[in-house]
Amino acid sequence: MKRARIRDFFVTVDGWIFAVVDYHHPEGIRSILRYVPDPKGERASGGVRYRKLDFEAAFEFLRRARPDYVRDVHVVPEEDVLRTFRPEEELARAAERDDRIAEIVAVLDKGGVPREKMGITGSILVGLEGPGSDIDFLVYGRDWWRARAAISEAKRLGGRIKELDEATWERIYQKRVPETGLAEFVLHERRKGNRGLVDGTYFDLLFTRDWDQIAPPFPPGKKVGRRRIEGTVLGAEFAFDNPAVFEIDHPEIPEILCYTHTYAGQALPGERIEACGVVEETDAGRRLVVGTTREARGEWIRSLTLLERASKRWWKG
Repeated sequence: MKRARIRDFFVTVDGWIFAVVDYHHPEGIRSILRYVPDPKGERASGGVRYRKLDFEAAFEFLRRARPDYVRDVHVVPEEDVLRTFRPEEELARAAERDDRIAEIVAVLDKGGVPREKMGITGSILVGLEGPGSDIDFLVYGRDWWRARAAISEAKRLGGRIKELDEATWERIYQKRVPETGLAEFVLHERRKGNRGLVDGTYFDLLFTRDWDQIAPPFPPGKKVGRRRIEGTVLGAEFAFDNPAVFEIDHPEIPEILCYTHTYAGQALPGERIEACGVVEETDAGRRLVVGTTREARGEWIRSLTLLERASKRWWKG
């Protein structure tokens, strides 16, 4: 079975480019179609023009072209994979052609992040970036936390890496459309430390598990209803993964899985949280799932501890 992790990309024999969305691939590579060849496409690489597909358009395309690929995600047989793009293998080439990426690498080098734990993903990974493309920078495993600290320090010192401006926060908020107001959204997002600007270009600091952190897949669950719960976070080692995982102190539901990037990294160990989502029953017990639809309407995670601290600061002036 081919080894592939989330944020790897691959191209098929048809020339279609997919993003890997899972760590486990029992029946084929679990992925989402991102780019297809199109003479009128807005992106180009190797003399071929491509069109980018959003989530719904990708499913619609494959329902017509390859319905056998369509499951809950897109499952591509290994024999149809022509080439795999791995973020850690393409980083050096990306940094050579883009000084902004080289700057992020230099900051993480200084922060003690091993070069082999860094990577580049998204459109840049497959050479389809445009002038306005964001930078999807990736760090594997435990070194992600060290990378986040290095980025935060670079922002503090000043230089080419800076905190997001208000206009960018507003743009992200409008794109995400969370179940919270703008002020609460930005309060949570600022402290995550996984976003920034380099020479004015937006970048994400994304997390992918190291090979030794990949555990067996989550057991299948049966939906038993929607619920809002409160609890204390006990563990958040994989709070920036996909799905984000929060272990909580709760009498019935010890785990939250979050499938929307909006609420990844939303709370820290020791914090009291409120979460609303769908309860699933599994052989291992119950869990709460947030992000059961792409828009995650009526679902959220918020740190009550963070909100309480912010409220106290506000009252103190």
